[in-house]
Formats: sequence, structure tokens, C-alpha cells
Amino acid sequence: MSENPTNESHFGEAIFSFVRDIKFAARSLSRTKGLAVTVVLTLALGIGANAAIFSLVRGVLLRPLVNADENRLIYIRQSALGMGSENVNFSVPELQDLKASVHSLSEFGDFSTVGFTMIGLGEPREVRAGVVGGSYFEVMGLHPVLGRLIGPEDDGPKAAGVVVLTYRFWTTAFHKDPSILGRAVRLGSFGDRSATVIGVLEPSVPYPADTEIMANVVTSPHHLSATMVTGRVHRMTELFGRLAPGVTLDQARAELRTVYATMKKDHAEDYSAQADFRIDAKLLRDQITSGARTVLLVLLAASGLVFIIACSNVANLILARTVRREGELGIRAALGASTSDLRRTLLAESLVLCTIGAALGVLSARPLLSVLARYASRFSVRALDLPVESSMLWVGALLAIVAAVLLAYVPHLPTSNASQSLGVASGGVRITGNTRRRLRIFAVTQIAASFMLLAGASMLLKTLIALQSAQTGLDTRHVLAINVPTMTYGKSPQQVVDFYKESIRRVDELPGVNRTAFGIVAPWRDADNFGPGLQFSGDGHVRAPGEEDPRAQFRTVSPGFFAALGVPIISGRDFNALDGQTKEPDGQSKEPVVIVSETLAKRMFPNRDALNRHVYWTDPVLKFIPGFSATPHRIIGVAADIDDSHVVPGPTLTVYNAIDEGPLFGGHLFIHTSANPYSLVTPVTKIIRDMSAEQPVEHAATLEDIRAEVLTPDRLNTVVFGIFAGAALAIALVGVAGVLAFSVSARTREFGIRLAIGSRPRDLLTGVIAEGTVMALLGVVAGTAFGFVVARLAGSYFVEMKMPGFLPVVVSAFVLLAAAVVASSVPAARAARINVMEALRSE
Repeated sequence: MSENPTNESHFGEAIFSFVRDIKFAARSLSRTKGLAVTVVLTLALGIGANAAIFSLVRGVLLRPLVNADENRLIYIRQSALGMGSENVNFSVPELQDLKASVHSLSEFGDFSTVGFTMIGLGEPREVRAGVVGGSYFEVMGLHPVLGRLIGPEDDGPKAAGVVVLTYRFWTTAFHKDPSILGRAVRLGSFGDRSATVIGVLEPSVPYPADTEIMANVVTSPHHLSATMVTGRVHRMTELFGRLAPGVTLDQARAELRTVYATMKKDHAEDYSAQADFRIDAKLLRDQITSGARTVLLVLLAASGLVFIIACSNVANLILARTVRREGELGIRAALGASTSDLRRTLLAESLVLCTIGAALGVLSARPLLSVLARYASRFSVRALDLPVESSMLWVGALLAIVAAVLLAYVPHLPTSNASQSLGVASGGVRITGNTRRRLRIFAVTQIAASFMLLAGASMLLKTLIALQSAQTGLDTRHVLAINVPTMTYGKSPQQVVDFYKESIRRVDELPGVNRTAFGIVAPWRDADNFGPGLQFSGDGHVRAPGEEDPRAQFRTVSPGFFAALGVPIISGRDFNALDGQTKEPDGQSKEPVVIVSETLAKRMFPNRDALNRHVYWTDPVLKFIPGFSATPHRIIGVAADIDDSHVVPGPTLTVYNAIDEGPLFGGHLFIHTSANPYSLVTPVTKIIRDMSAEQPVEHAATLEDIRAEVLTPDRLNTVVFGIFAGAALAIALVGVAGVLAFSVSARTREFGIRLAIGSRPRDLLTGVIAEGTVMALLGVVAGTAFGFVVARLAGSYFVEMKMPGFLPVVVSAFVLLAAAVVASSVPAARAARINVMEALRSE
């Protein structure tokens, strides 16, 4: 009991002493406003960037999902790496086998991504939908914010069609209108079905696809067809599951693989060895964040480098200030102040500076987070709904404490025994060897970190330039692509074709239109719609034992398609109005014809003319897809390759069908014009709506802008890392200039003596610039070595991690060295202008 008053007394004295130190620090810093402002702004930059990026990383990678009991929720994936597909989805027979044999999972939920045309809710539109079974929402652990969700009662071919809106779609398209419930809609995809809006889903991660609506199976006639139900190779469904109580992910994964191996053995004809079919499972959260993990962790590392640069720069400023205060500190030491007292004074000053810097950093982090979230949404949909959390404050406070402690313990302090050696009575500034080394180490550290960021940004810039300058083979600037999806309601297949033909005829009559054509794929935008392609063969083709037939993409186009896109036909001819029809004018059967890509012609018919030879589809999945014919088709033309999947084009195997033959899986009009392409959007929309008021007309853009949209993630990478690198370089160069300026100030007497005994001002100028260049060189070497080690280490965890090439490294080194020379020239010029007499009298 007797110790309590003493402990309280000591605690009170400590608090009083701390408050006194803070007041003294504030008064001391008020006399050096320029230094204080520089330190605060530098720290605000470093702390703000790190707080924002940590919040982004936490929100995307670490924030819990809204799904109930998410740690038991898994995503099951089937891959066929042998044919270049990391996700081939599952067929209905495969789902049935897994559900019947896997006991480590208590529930399964299925999801198919389908494009619907939707009529009945405002403007006709095309929507991306998730077609789900009645167990899906229960498995996913999701709840409605309005109405109800799809349940087991909505399964079966006789169930009524029902639709659930996603929260984002309800908010953006209908402004949270509660009267949306009960509204009837008509959905079109391989047939039309009516449905009723029954609910709105709570805000959640839209995975595996960013959909506008969710619908039950009966809304998709194709899902109820016999081919879908019985076709093992007809894979279009993604699968989720819940771990049974007490079961681990590894146990479930092992059972899935065992059951899957049995499936492959029992149905070997559906799992070719060359395709290398496999099954795997991940926690849903890990699957969702996998696309953004590498980008965000690299971004976090970049912000960490900025923080290191900022702290190094501030450390140099504090160290220089401490050297200038050696007289004051020496007097205090001589009067009895202990080293801990002096250190506490510096710590108080550092806390004042770092607290203000952290406060400004956190304030700036909020708008920065919103910008970075839009950037990160290109890699993970989780970034779209990122809240501002209190974690940002804690990160800012932690970084402020780390920086304050670092800055307080950087300077070397005098002792009472050494006070005489500090030049107490002298007004000059002298730098000891130890202090000079510390100043240079901090400067080199800044340059090394800046070089790493600059090399990374240069690599991204080089990649972006290569992507943007790649020749596509298309006239991207003068071609307008408009989405006019296929509408089959109340129409025969021929009426659908005639609708597009009449649309082309009317659009061709508009002023400024050179040519209009139809195609089923918008280049780059629809890149993943048709997977790895379909197996085919041709006249005289013999496959080796154990090999599969090659795969080609199929495209359905109208006459004039190649001319509209600016693609030459190398040999043969284009389609005409009669191609694709089944009967000749005299009633005789008409031979089906196709046009093929140049690469396909060369590979299938090497050293031979492909014209008038035949190709035909052999893929077993085609018997489940309406509109395809396995009949041999005669080649009437060979067109230059159109790689509409990759922004950097490569060799492509493509077979083009005539519009009259089909199939029509989607629809786009391509309009080649000599006028401003966007001036045609309104008249084209009017033409099509006059023909059919229910026809969606959407997503008009030039091919150039579509390609630019696809390149947006690469462009954002370059801009974001370029900003980091630019900020880091600016701070580092200020640091180098500051070190040299302080060095020149401290060596004024030395420079005066050297001038007095015959040195030329030019020698002093080159000497100081050389000192800055050497620091920059050391920084480049250190940055190269450390960056190489980090990149190799990171490469063992992230397969997609790449080392910067020779050119980005060399360019970055040159830029940094040149900038260092420029930064060194200011203090060097000051050294060259020193007055000899004033320098000799300076002490």
C-alpha cells in the first residue's frame, strides 16, 4: 500500500516532464519553420500513401466476406491445361457424380453465366446473368435486402421463372426503387422465357461473374434441354461447396480428386490425356482475391519504399539540424543534462513532427484510397465497395511512432565529458566522419529505393508502349462497333438473319458510312466468350496417335465483314448474298462454304492451295450446341489473321461461317466510316429501334477505344507506379541536394583555403558534382542488388512476377544519374562562388 503514492508520483512527474518536452519541442521547431514544414510534408506523403494502400490491401485481401461462415465456403474448379484452359467449368453429369460421391462437402451450389436480353424494366438491354440452382444462395450464405432469394421451390422445369437483382444493378439502374418487386420481365437466350422479379441480393462480391441479375434454371431453355442434362462434355457451370463440419480443405480436396479420378476412368473418352483434365478446390475468399493479390502486394511494397525514402530524407534533415545545434546540445550536456535527457528532447521534437505529418497523411489517404480503389477494381471486384475504416488511423499512428523513434535515435549526441570537443564557443558547423557517413548512407538508401521504383515503372512503361504500338491488322480508328444482340422472340431463324441484313442495308445509306457488316464477336471485348475453340479437321489431315484434332475459333460474319474491318482477303473471295443458304435458286442442295484464316490454311494445307479444300468440325461438344453442322465445308477464301482475343496479335486458327448459315451467338454491327464514328450512334440507334422497339442497342465504341479499354489495367499500372517512382525520385533528389548543400556549408573554410592556395572554382564545382554522382552510383548499385534479390524471392511465390529487362534498368539508371547531377549542380555552384576572405573569417 505504501508504494502506490510513490508510483503515482513518478508517473505524474513523467507526464509533466513529457508535456514540458513537447512544449519545448514546439517552441524550438517554430524557430525553424522551413525545416518543420519540409519534414511534415515529406512524412505526410510517406504515411498517407502507406495508410491508403494498407487499407486497400486489407479491404481486398483480408476483409471478411459477407457470406455466412465463409471459412467453410469453397470454389471447385476443373481445368484442362493441355488445351490452354485454366477453367473449363462442369457439365450436369459431372455435377451429379460429384454430388453423389463426395461426402466431405455438405452442400453444393451451381452457377452458369448467361447473357440475356431483358425486356420489361425500362430500356431494352442486354444483361449478364447468373443462372443458379435452388441451393445456390443457401450454400453461398447470402441474404436478400428486399423480397426473397431463389430457393429449392424454384427448381424444376415446371417452376415459374424468377429473377433476383444484384444490389449494384438495383442501385444504379433503378435507384433502389422498392416497387421493382413483382415486375414481369422477358429474358431471351436460346429461346425466351418470362420471369418475375422476386428480390434484391445484399451487397456482396459478384463472383464468379459481375452480373446484373440472378435467375432460376427454367429461365434458360438451354439448361433444360436433353443435351445439357446428358452431355458430359457440355461444360458451362461453375461449382461451389460447403465443407462438412469438422472437414478441412485438404481433406475435401483429396476426396474430390479421388472421386474425379474414378470419373475420368469410367468416362475416359470424355477426358483426353492431351487436355490434362484436373480438379482443384480453394477457399472462395482466396479464389476471389487471387487476381489482385500480386498487384496489391507489389503496390504495398512500392508504398513501403516511398516510406523508407521519406524517412531517410527526413533523417538527413534532422541529422543536419542536430549538427547545427551541437553548440546548444554541448552546453546543455556541460550543464548536467544526461544523454537520455537530450534524446528525450529529440524524441519530443520527432513526435511533434511525425504526429502532424501522420494527421495530414491520414487526411490525404482518404481521397487517395478512393482513387486507388477504382484502380484496384480492374483486378478485383472487392475494391468497388471499399469502406474507409479505422484501420487507416491505426496505420498512420503506427508509422508515425516508427518514424519518430527512428528520427530521435539517428543523431549522435554529446556527453558532458565530450562537450569541449564540440566547439561550444564556436559558431561554425563541423561534420564528423561518423555524421558524414550517416548522411551519405541515408542519401544512398533513398536513391536505391528510388531506383527500384523507377526500374519497375520503366518496365511497365515499356510493356505498355509495346502493347499500344502492336499492329492489330484492323482499321481500329474508323470502325464503330455497336452491340445489337440477337432477339429470337417471335422470330424464325431466317427472320433473325433478315433483320440484320435489313439493318445493314439501312445503315449503309447513312451519309459518311463506307461499309456496314455483321459479326458475332466484338474484338477484345468478347475475348473469353468462346473458350479455347473447337476441334476440327480437313482434307488429308491425319492426326498422330494420342493427339487430338487442332482447335479453331468459329465466327459468323456477313458479306463485307473483312472490308469493313480493313482486313485483306489473301486469296479467293468474300461471302456473297447466296453463301450460307441451303438451296440453289433451282432448288438443288447448295454446298456449304467457309472462309479461313491464313494461319489455319498454312497449318492444315502446308505447301498447298487451301482454296476448294474442305474443313469440318469434329468436336464432340457440338452435338449439344444448336446451329453447328459437321458437314464438310468448302474453303472459298483465305483472310489475313484477325486475333480478336489478344491485344498483341498472334497466329490464329479461325473458321468463318456465312450469316445465313449461322450460328448467331450474339450480334454486332461494324460500321466503317470516314466521318466521326460517334456521330453515327444516334442515327443507327434510331434505325434499329424503328425496325424493332424492343431491340437493345448498346456499347457503341470504336475498335480503337475498345482496345484502349482492354489496355486500361496496364495503363493504370504504369500511371500508378510512375507516380510512386516520380514522387520517390523527387524526394531522393532533394535529399541528395540537401546533403551536398549541408556539406558545402560545413566545408566553407576548407573551400576557402583550397581557393587561397590555388584551386580553381571549377575544381570545386566538379568535386561536389562528383560527390553527388558517386552517391547516385552507389544507390543504383545497391538498388540493383537488393532489387534482384527481392525479385528472385518474390518470383518463388508469384509466378507472374517478372524481372525488369536490360533496357528499363539502363534507362532508369541513366535518368537517376542525370537527375542526381542536376540536383548536385546547385550546391556545387554555391561552392564555386565562395568568397575566399569571408570563408577564412567564417570561424
